[in-house]
Amino acid sequence: MTMIFAHRGFSGYYPENTMLAFHKVAEESCADGIELDIQLTKDGEIVIMHDETLDRTTNGSGWLKDYTLTELKMLSVGINVKGFFPRQTIPTLREYFDWLKTTQLITNIELKTGVFEYEGIEAKLVALVKEYGLEEQVWYSSFNHHTIARLRELLPSAKCGLLMDTWLMNVGAYAASQGAATVNACSFFAAKEGVAEDLHAHGVGLQAWTPNEVELMQKLVDRGVDVLITNFPDRAAKILGRA
Repeated sequence: MTMIFAHRGFSGYYPENTMLAFHKVAEESCADGIELDIQLTKDGEIVIMHDETLDRTTNGSGWLKDYTLTELKMLSVGINVKGFFPRQTIPTLREYFDWLKTTQLITNIELKTGVFEYEGIEAKLVALVKEYGLEEQVWYSSFNHHTIARLRELLPSAKCGLLMDTWLMNVGAYAASQGAATVNACSFFAAKEGVAEDLHAHGVGLQAWTPNEVELMQKLVDRGVDVLITNFPDRAAKILGRA
């Protein structure tokens, strides 16, 4: 059964990686989980943000890592989205976990360590997950596979996904060698014939990002993809007969 994860929350209609976008996933009941991104502030707090810079989605500018949490909370998020919404700020992961624990949703947390490694972010994340008792609801992913290795050392039971944005050979064998639970691949690679079969033969699942067109979603489902990570979970729900 293919699962649906809302990419950065219900980002097809609401400002990405905001509490509004997350709440809408639960309200619409059209997804099994949420995918989001984390980084560290200047003062070491875990916040939810995709871009390393503030310019695209906020009224600030520069590197997120150069600001304290207090400074970041003064910014408004969602300036790139058309529509009228209540003012949104950059959420902390703690704020998100306060809400997540009231739901049954899975959360796939992408550690944004591809540009800056954010030393110690893995330990901070694992400690917070354990504090909230969310070990069963939280999955992990990163384009930095060293990050995944560190996570697995800290939490051997962690369900980790190797993010990939290229077409790799022998992907099943590689993922299995790293102890990955899933490969989280760009949609066009995930839709390639034989990719899902290769991964499944090695005991590894396949997640696809970010299919937003109905035709591509259907092709991925037909190929045997395990999770669709999409901005439009409502569309995916219709394809899967859940809406």
